Amino acid sequence: MGATDDEFPRGAPVSGGVDPLGDPYLRTRFALPSRPGTFLRRDRLVEHLGQALLTPLTLVNGSAGAGKTLLVADWAANLGRPVAWLTLDAAVEGPGMFWAHLLQSLNAGGVPVPTAVGFPADATRVHHTLLSRLAWELAGRDRPVTVVIDEFDRMTDPEVGRQLEFVLRHASPGLRLVLVSRTEPLLPLHRYRLAGEMTEIRGAELAFTTEEAVDLLELHGLPLAVPVVRALVERTRGWAAGLRLSALAARSAPDPELYLKEFEAGRGTIADFLLAEVLERQTPETKDLLLRISVLDRFCPDLADELTRRRDAATILAALHGANAFVEDFGQGWYRLHPLFREILRAHLRRRAPNLEPELHRRAAHWLRRSGTLPEMLAHGAAARDWTYLARALVEDLAIGQLFTGLGSREPAEWFAGMEGETPDPAVNLVRAACELSRPDLDGGLTHLRHVAERLAADDRGSPATRLSRALLEALAGRLSGSARLTEQAARSARRLMPLMPSRLLEEHPEFDALLLSHVGSSRLWAGHFDEARAALTAVVRGPRTAVTVLPRMEALEHLALVDHLDGSPSAAERKVFAMTAEAERYGLAQPSGSGLGQLVLAAVALDRDEVDRAEALLAQTSGRQPTTPVTAAARRAVTAGVLLARGRAREALDVASRPVPAAEASPWAQGRAALVVSDAHLAEGRPDAAVEALRQVAGDQPLCTVGAARAHLAAGDPGTAVHLLDGLAARGRSGPGVAVPAALVRARAAALEGDPATARRLLAKALVEGRREGLRSTFRSAGPWIGPFLAEPPLRALAAGWLLPGPEPSDGPARGGPGPGTPVEELSEREREVLERLARVMSTEDIAADLCVSVNTVKTHLKSVYRKLSVHRRNDAVRRARELRLL
Repeated sequence: MGATDDEFPRGAPVSGGVDPLGDPYLRTRFALPSRPGTFLRRDRLVEHLGQALLTPLTLVNGSAGAGKTLLVADWAANLGRPVAWLTLDAAVEGPGMFWAHLLQSLNAGGVPVPTAVGFPADATRVHHTLLSRLAWELAGRDRPVTVVIDEFDRMTDPEVGRQLEFVLRHASPGLRLVLVSRTEPLLPLHRYRLAGEMTEIRGAELAFTTEEAVDLLELHGLPLAVPVVRALVERTRGWAAGLRLSALAARSAPDPELYLKEFEAGRGTIADFLLAEVLERQTPETKDLLLRISVLDRFCPDLADELTRRRDAATILAALHGANAFVEDFGQGWYRLHPLFREILRAHLRRRAPNLEPELHRRAAHWLRRSGTLPEMLAHGAAARDWTYLARALVEDLAIGQLFTGLGSREPAEWFAGMEGETPDPAVNLVRAACELSRPDLDGGLTHLRHVAERLAADDRGSPATRLSRALLEALAGRLSGSARLTEQAARSARRLMPLMPSRLLEEHPEFDALLLSHVGSSRLWAGHFDEARAALTAVVRGPRTAVTVLPRMEALEHLALVDHLDGSPSAAERKVFAMTAEAERYGLAQPSGSGLGQLVLAAVALDRDEVDRAEALLAQTSGRQPTTPVTAAARRAVTAGVLLARGRAREALDVASRPVPAAEASPWAQGRAALVVSDAHLAEGRPDAAVEALRQVAGDQPLCTVGAARAHLAAGDPGTAVHLLDGLAARGRSGPGVAVPAALVRARAAALEGDPATARRLLAKALVEGRREGLRSTFRSAGPWIGPFLAEPPLRALAAGWLLPGPEPSDGPARGGPGPGTPVEELSEREREVLERLARVMSTEDIAADLCVSVNTVKTHLKSVYRKLSVHRRNDAVRRARELRLL
C-alpha cells in the first residue's frame, strides 16, 4: 500500500522550525561542539581521520570521556568544506525523529535538501520512498557530502540502523558518514571492513601517549618531567577525561609533581583534592546543588529544585554547563554529571551529611512519580527504603502490573529485596504478593493476599485501585494454582471495579487488561473451555501493541498455539509460535520469555510429524525452565512421555504419564493426554485390554482420546465399538487434521478387517491427502503392518510419495507461475540450510547468529535468500515449505 499524504507529505519544509512532534529544532544538535583552550590537536589522529574522506563509513568508537567528540569536531572545523553535524540525545527517538533531524542537519550544514525529498510527519516511522529520494539526491552530487552523527550509541532502534545502511549504500559515492559512538552501531560493519570501505578509530588509539600527555599538561600550565607524566598515563591508561581532571586539580597544587605522585599512590587524596579545587570554588548554593544532585542518574532543573527546595537550579546548571564544569547536557532540558565527578560528590555527601541521602532519594521518588518513569521512581524509593510509599504509588497508580511487564531485566523481588518486617498496609502486602507470585511462590503470594483480604474486610476502606490490584493478583494466583474458579471470580471482580477507576489510568496502563485476560485465557484453557480461552487470548493479541504488553501478547500466542494443537491443527499451532518469536524479535528480546510453552507446542507438532530428534531438541531447550503453571507442566509431561514412547521406551513413558500435575482443579485435556499416552504404551507392549481401560473414563470428552479408544478397541478385536465411537465423534462436528487423519486410519483398518478393501482404500486416500498437508507421518508409521500392502498399490503410493514414502513428490502444478511444489527456485547453500534448520527450531535471528558465529546481518542476508529460493515471504511459510520439500 502506498503512503498517504499524511504519512509522507511531499515538499514539506525540512527547516520549517519544528520536528515531527511539533517541537522546535534545538540548534545545539546541529552545531559543532566548541573546543576548550586547553584542547590538544593530535596529528596522528587527525591524519587517520582524514581517511574518512576516502571511505563511505568512518567509526570513532570509545568510552565516555575518551575525546571522541572533540577530535571529530576539530577535524570537521578545519576540513574546509561543508559538514552536516548531528548530536543525538534521548529526545531523538524513532525513525521519523532521526531522519527529520538528519535532514535538518544537512540544511544547517550548508547542504540544502530539495523539498521533493520529503519530510517525516510521524515521529515513529519514515516512508521508504523518502530514503530512496534522499539516497538518489546525495548520490548525484558532484562532491561527497560529509555527515557526522555524534553520540550514535543513543540510537538503539535497529530499524534506524537498517535505514541508515540503505541510504549509505545507495548514496555512494556521494556520502561520507562519520559515526561517533560509545558502542558498536547497528550497521553491517563486517561488510565495510571486508570491502576496505571503512575507517576506524578505537579506544586504544584514542588513548593519550606519554608524549601527548606531556603536551596536554603543558597546555594546562604544567611543564612536568616525563617520568611523572608517564606514571600519570599509566595510572589513567591515557583516558582523556582522567588526564584533564588530574591536570585541573594539579594546576592549583603548590607542588604539582608531588601531587601527581600522591595521585599515583592513593585515590582518596585525589578525591579530596578534586573536591577542594573544583567543588569548593563554587558558591554555597552551587555546592549544595551539586552534592544533592549526585544521587541522580539524570536531572532537570525542576527535579534539582525539588532536592534543594529552591528555585535557582536552571540558572546554576546552565552556568555549570557553559563553564564545562562536569555537567553534561542530556537533551530536552535534562543534564547529567560526569561519572567520576558524580562518584566523588556522592562520597563527599555521605561524609558531610550521612542522613541526607535517603531524604534526597525520597524527594526524587515523589517528584518522579508525578513526572518521571516507573523504574526511576522505584530505584529512588528503594534507595530511600520508603516501602510504604512505593507500594501505595504502584497500587494507586494502577502500575502493579508493570512489576511483571515493564521493568526491564529486573524481577519484582529484586526491586523490593530490602523490604522487611510485617505491616497491615494492604498496598505493601499486595506488592509482597506480586513479588512472591513472580518467583513463583504460590503459597507466599496467597498468604499476603489473605492479609489484604482480612485488612479490607476489617477496615472496608480499600480504594478501587487496591481492590482492582488485588483482583489482578488473585487471577494470577488462580492461574498458577490451576483454579479456573478462582481466576474467573477475580476477573468478575475486576470488571466490576474498572468503571470506578479514572479512564486515564486504564488508558495509561494497557498491560493491566492484557495481564488479566492472559490469566483468564490460561485458566480457561486448563479447564478445557477452549472456545472461551481462545476468545480471551485473542483479545490480548489484538489489544494495544506496546512495550508493556509484549510479554502478555507472547504468552497469549503460545497458549493459542496449544489450543490449536489440542484441537488437532498442528500447522496453525506452529504459526502461532512463529508469531510469538517474531514479537520477541520486534522488541529486541533475545529469545522468547516464559516457561517454554511455545517450544513444547513445537515439540508436540514435531512428534506428530515423526521428527523425534527435533522434538527432543525442542524439549531440551525447556529443560532449564521450571514450569510456572499447570498448563506448561501438563504440556511438558505429555511431550516428554511422547518422546519416550516414540523412542520405544514404553515403560518410561508410562511412568512419566502417571506423574500428577499439582493443581487445585483437574484439567480434562491434561488427564486425557496422559491417559492417551498410557493407552498407547499398553498397545506398544501388546496389552489392548489395558489400553481400552486406560481411556474408558476420558474418551467421551476429548476427540483425540476418542480416536485412541477406538484404536484400542480395534486392537482388542472389537471393530464394532471402535466404529461406533468414531461415529459419535463425527456427529460432534469437523475435527482438525490431527484428529481426522488418525480417525480415518482407524476406520480404514476396521473396513479392511471386515473385508471391505474398497472402503479402506478410500479412507486411506483421504487420510493421505490431509496428512500430507500437515506432514502427519507419525500416525501412518505407527499404524501397524496392515497398512503396508495398501501403500504398495500405485494410487496410494503416489499419494504417499515424497513425504511418507521415498520417491518424488507428485506435482500439484506451479503456483502463480512459480515453480512446482517439489522444487525450490534454486538449490540452497550449505549455510542457508544451517540457517533454515535453526529457523525451524524457533531460534531468533540473534540466537542463530550466535550459534553460527556470524553477524545478525549475515543471518538476515541468508534468510532473504532462503525466502527467495523457497518462494515465500515469512519464516513460518519458509519452514512449512521446507518440510514439504523434505529439506528439513
